[in-house]
Amino acid sequence: MDYFPVFLRLKGEPCLVVGGGEVAARKAEALLRAGAHVHVVAPALSDEVAGLVDARKLTHRKARFHFWQVRGYRLVVAATDDMATNRRVYTACRKRNIPVNAVDAPDLCTYITPAIVDRSPLLIAISSGGDAPVLARMWRARLEGMIPAAYGRLAALAGRFRSRVKDSVPGFDRRLRFWEQVFEGPVATRMLAGQEPAAEAALEETLAQAAEDAQTPLGGEVYLVGAGPGDPDLLTLRALRLMQRTDVVLYDRLVTPGILDLVRKDAERIYVGKRRNLHTLRQEGINELLVRLAREGKRVLRLKGGDPFIFGRGGEEIASLAEEKIPFEVVPGITAASGCAAYAGIPLTHRDYAHSCQFVTGHPASNGEIDLDWPSLARPGQTVVFYMGLQGLPIMCRELMAHGLPASHPAALVQQGTTAAQRVLTGTLETLPRMAEEHEVRAPTLTIVGEVVRLRDSLAWFTGDQTVTDVFGTRENQP
Repeated sequence: MDYFPVFLRLKGEPCLVVGGGEVAARKAEALLRAGAHVHVVAPALSDEVAGLVDARKLTHRKARFHFWQVRGYRLVVAATDDMATNRRVYTACRKRNIPVNAVDAPDLCTYITPAIVDRSPLLIAISSGGDAPVLARMWRARLEGMIPAAYGRLAALAGRFRSRVKDSVPGFDRRLRFWEQVFEGPVATRMLAGQEPAAEAALEETLAQAAEDAQTPLGGEVYLVGAGPGDPDLLTLRALRLMQRTDVVLYDRLVTPGILDLVRKDAERIYVGKRRNLHTLRQEGINELLVRLAREGKRVLRLKGGDPFIFGRGGEEIASLAEEKIPFEVVPGITAASGCAAYAGIPLTHRDYAHSCQFVTGHPASNGEIDLDWPSLARPGQTVVFYMGLQGLPIMCRELMAHGLPASHPAALVQQGTTAAQRVLTGTLETLPRMAEEHEVRAPTLTIVGEVVRLRDSLAWFTGDQTVTDVFGTRENQP
């Protein structure tokens, strides 16, 4: 983050605009809308700026810029078409620690002005850090059409009730839930329908009920949410909404940083990830923690990679919640098999190659073996996807060949599927273990076995991956 986003209160503050052209007029008008006392320094004025002077909305000093002219100002804008002048303004302000912005010159700015969606008192600022202002304006245009003007009136209504809510509804968490109910329930619905008196009456009723409920313990609940295979764009809308509502999140090692960044910023984060021979917290401990946090009145997000009901032990977790009568809901996610296969260009079923698909875990037992129904998995005309099978890859390939599949049977590894770091190795049951060792494949990696792997070369579409191919081609595109 190159800039720290902040809103300045400029009402009644003196601000300086250096320049008298069209750009200066736009900057002056924006400052005037914020309630600033605006002064302009320029040897000549455009008609637009002159009109603001004539209307006594701002004052004008007819002069060229000099260093001393920035003294006493809260904010300065350099809006001339002379870069040397803009640089002198910047230098003068830096010496006096005055925030300064030189239009279209990011190197001469200590602050930047974003594109703004104005639904006062609700303001949305969009910035590209000066790199792509047109893109920021495009997004402003999109948001302008998506956010009704009534949201400004809703925010103003909330402002009128804020002190009463603080006095009547004790505790930050309880007040947070109250306002969520206001902004997502009947109050907002009536305001957006143009029924402002009805919205205010509904808010009065909601506040009275909240004050009455303040003596009862705050109820907790648990959201068991599938985070998908890695790409944040693959999250469901329901998952995103709950990620913003939660008070505390328990997440595992398969949840990528990009997904975790979408969780409410002030939510408590607890890592409960597990990997082979190293459990941060045993499953029983996770179950107990979910129950305890919910009983404390917290809304708990259990964020799990992939889908929580496919090799995610989600069933065990909600069984514990159900036994303790803790409210919960489950939000499915895209499981690794479908997500990684799609991004690798390998269809799991295809009428010419595979009419069925099996998902199994390939994690070896304590004796080093993998106890699976190998005759069933070695049947032709199907696709088999092994989760958590990297360590047991040699065993898996050996057993499939021992139970009837040829050594030349196609197989693939997909490492960190759906992310920018995705890597795909395609080979055969005979060659894949050697390839995994030579190319130092690391978890999380999915193994796909079946004739559908042959389609990888023609159907690969995701440009973010690095490909290593054996037998079906010789391309290698690795960093």
